Amino acid sequence: MNQNNNVSDVVENLIEICRDGEKGYRDAASHVKRTDLKTFFTEQGAQRARFADELQVELSKFGKPETKESGTVRGAMHRAWIDTKAAVGGGDKTILESVERGEDSAKESYQKALSEGLPGNVEEIVRRQASNVVNAHDRIRNLRDAA
Repeated sequence: MNQNNNVSDVVENLIEICRDGEKGYRDAASHVKRTDLKTFFTEQGAQRARFADELQVELSKFGKPETKESGTVRGAMHRAWIDTKAAVGGGDKTILESVERGEDSAKESYQKALSEGLPGNVEEIVRRQASNVVNAHDRIRNLRDAA
């Protein structure tokens, strides 16, 4: 596989991860009771949508068409699990735990992407986004611990 195809595959994967995060945060916001969590989750969902759009621009530079906006099967299953927990009475702490697991997966995906030897401009974007993902994860962990 040539370098452009490898970079395209990495970027496409991150776009899917961002779409999963966008939908996961939106779903979590619909289930939590605390308004500060609703606001935070809504903001994070919007940020992941922007991340996906930003990566899509880079992907188009490699001649790839726009990717699907659905995310991954794994992400859909994770959201269904959050819905189930919320339906059986899981509180905000349970939702925070589930969101943190999703963020663990996002962190791993970004770390893997950064180990792929991306071109400078793409690596810079991915590195910045990865930093935001880590910050969100840490904030969620702290919120979970305080709950």
